[in-house]
Amino acid sequence: MEKILIDPRDGSMVSCLSNLLQTSAEEALASGETFKVGLSGGSLVQLLATCLPSLTTDWSKWCFFFCDERVVPFDSKDSTYGEYKAKLIGKIPVTEDQFIKINSDLSAEEAAKDYIKKMSVFFPPDRVPCFDVLLLGLGPDGHTCSLFPGHKVLNESSLWVCPINDSPKPPPSRITLTLPVINNAKKCIFPIAGSGKAEVVKRILQDRESLPAARVQPQNGELYWLLDEDAAKLLDTV
Repeated sequence: MEKILIDPRDGSMVSCLSNLLQTSAEEALASGETFKVGLSGGSLVQLLATCLPSLTTDWSKWCFFFCDERVVPFDSKDSTYGEYKAKLIGKIPVTEDQFIKINSDLSAEEAAKDYIKKMSVFFPPDRVPCFDVLLLGLGPDGHTCSLFPGHKVLNESSLWVCPINDSPKPPPSRITLTLPVINNAKKCIFPIAGSGKAEVVKRILQDRESLPAARVQPQNGELYWLLDEDAAKLLDTV
């Protein structure tokens, strides 16, 4: 089920995302021991640093994973975990141990294998992982996670996590969740803001081009596009 939510009011994306995460956490913790969330980097880091402190939840039961990650030291400006450590820990009562991190000392191939092992602690190893929420970003070329247009990893059907050593966007070495995992999530959420994303938003949601982000279609879950007025300005619905 796809839902496109457009709201021009300042701060509306923060409140909308907060409400979605609050509801999702309540549902997950009512039926299970943990709330499993996949994080992306970029502008989402600051968005979550703004909206998460408003939630009322048992933070000790949140587990943060990464939809993709750059294979760089955690103190690098390119480390997504490093960004969350700097901007989120301390704003909400979570610990570093609640972030399921890559081993940045390994090669991309070994880091991907290691991350699958770490995920297997939280998900049954004989089934495709089912995240409660995946928070996804969108590149101007239509990539999401580290799934880039035309890349062979888009066709991966069995592995949970794949390495990439030829990312067209630096740094080149990364790991990424694969489409079978992404599309098995209960909720996939794209919070997209700014006029710089308007063209690619139109290509996906109106022109229905087969870009990587357009292939995010949860099989039994929900898909949310949270757009501010600028990101949605080229859609006919605005």
